[in-house]
Amino acid sequence: MNKPFSPRSKSGRGQETALSWLGHDARGAGVLATAQRHLQIQQALASLLPPGVGEVCAVIKLDNRRLELAVPGPAYAAKLRQMAPSLAQALTERGWLLDEIAVRVQAGMPRPGSRAVRPPKMAQPLGEQALEAFDELGKVARPGPLADAIARLLAHHRS
Repeated sequence: MNKPFSPRSKSGRGQETALSWLGHDARGAGVLATAQRHLQIQQALASLLPPGVGEVCAVIKLDNRRLELAVPGPAYAAKLRQMAPSLAQALTERGWLLDEIAVRVQAGMPRPGSRAVRPPKMAQPLGEQALEAFDELGKVARPGPLADAIARLLAHHRS
């Protein structure tokens, strides 16, 4: 039986990390161990693969001596499939017992050098009443950074 986890640390300071929290639960400890194994094999793979391929290759699953990898495109998948036998052998020499390496194309994965997709802007345009209020404020503001900012805001929203 799992005992409930207290948010307070043994030192009484109340500072717990997610990793220590996962370690207190049987299911969480299993998730943590799997994540650590995946990170370790990911690092081993990155050292064996060419830099361009190693950066985009991600471990999906390690189960029954079968390693599943994900890549963002078919060219990466073809390269990894060519290298699979030698990779399996090299990883086995490093202590990972593998019989098979499977590769999947995951189209949503970021490609090297690509930027993260920006979320759409949630801003609403200023209404006519707000623009009139800023116009009045711009007329009474002393020349300087504030007056310049108000003028830019009005020019942006009226164009």
